[in-house]
Amino acid sequence: MPFTPTEIILAVLVVLLAAAAIVLWMRTRRTEALKSQFGPEYARAVHDVGDERKAETLLAERQKRVAGYTIKPLSSEMRAHFVETWRGVQAQFVDDPSYAVTRADDLLGEVMLARGYPVRDFDQRAADLSVDHPDVVQHYRTAHDLALSHSRGEASTEDLRTAMIHFRALFDDLVNEPDHYAETVAEKEKHHG
Repeated sequence: MPFTPTEIILAVLVVLLAAAAIVLWMRTRRTEALKSQFGPEYARAVHDVGDERKAETLLAERQKRVAGYTIKPLSSEMRAHFVETWRGVQAQFVDDPSYAVTRADDLLGEVMLARGYPVRDFDQRAADLSVDHPDVVQHYRTAHDLALSHSRGEASTEDLRTAMIHFRALFDDLVNEPDHYAETVAEKEKHHG
């Protein structure tokens, strides 16, 4: 017995509603995954872009770009070198705060390069860092803004001290990377070795 036109229309509507529900569910999962991974950076991206979908596309593009990098943990020797260098930079702050802040920013670039991040312009570095370090990338932005204010003669020594504190938060996170980097590297080597 053939279906009536009403039954066909109802069947098509059921299929369309099911498809819409699946798309909505997938979009919700994607949103929650991005919010979970990016934390405060998610809200910042939405605010900056002005549209949640566009911000999510931007964040997903960051994820894809950074996934193509070979991010690696620091060797114990490199870690010790960077920690010792940081101590020297901090000690220099007493005599020359301006130099210390500039050197701290440069040192972060060196650590990023050693870890496998390409070191381009500041905005690109901050975007790349936001993928794996979303909770501290705002420290980097704040410190950078303070350093720029200082270069224009608009920052005090106290501002420079604040910049050093913010740079230190990112430095600690990059130098003392989470164990998942070592696990990721081991997993890649297992599959390629």
